[in-house]
Amino acid sequence: MNLQSRINHHFSESIAIQQDALLSLSELIELASQRLVTALLNDRKILTCGNGSSAACAILFASIMLNQFERDRPALPAIALSADPVTLSAIASDYHFDDIFSKQLRALGQSGDILLLYTDGRNAINLAKVITAAHDQGLSVIALNGKDGGMMTPLLNETDIEIRAPSNSSARIQELHVLISHCLCDLIDCQLFG
Repeated sequence: MNLQSRINHHFSESIAIQQDALLSLSELIELASQRLVTALLNDRKILTCGNGSSAACAILFASIMLNQFERDRPALPAIALSADPVTLSAIASDYHFDDIFSKQLRALGQSGDILLLYTDGRNAINLAKVITAAHDQGLSVIALNGKDGGMMTPLLNETDIEIRAPSNSSARIQELHVLISHCLCDLIDCQLFG
């Protein structure tokens, strides 16, 4: 396969997965946006996290909430648990890497807040532990997931929302998670600010 063919393959595959997701996930994305808006209207906050490239998605979402998406508006309360390398390394060093998100959530999360979790479907113990901590603290979970859902799907309860990318490719899942994040940000702005 020549280089131009590889480029064409990446674009074509990404477009096909986005079209599939549009048909299969749009109602869940709408529901997730409504859940996030309800939390914000009740003076609650959004805590978000993920590992690796999914951490970048989590930080992007929190950054947009705290600043703006495509219009000037007041800042909205969101905390990226993935964003502070000093805290992450301190918890990993003093306790265990599996605790890097759950320890923060137990300190910062309050009943009625939302945990927005990003994963490409890998089985990460630190994400499993933060879901458990969220439920213990009275938070609901919105999980942007991928592949077969991994160990995260069985941990979600009936009040949680799973938005699972219809792909087994980590790259395609993460691309879709960015698009879904942008949809959520736009829908939040639309519902809160008209």
